[in-house]
Amino acid sequence: MYDQHIPEVPPAGPPGGTGHEPTTVERGSFCTARCSCGWSGPARRSRDRARTDADDHRAATA
Repeated sequence: MYDQHIPEVPPAGPPGGTGHEPTTVERGSFCTARCSCGWSGPARRSRDRARTDADDHRAATA
């Protein structure tokens, strides 16, 4: 089985903006929430928990 290469940098945010756009990234059997601001949550085996981490980050920065 081959792992898909995923860049270690968060996705770029909107041009000229400071908005937060958290997403989830899978690496092997783990899923991590990451944001365009540079924030990164812990690696989780549960995708639902990683999505919750992303939602919590979005709510905390709103």
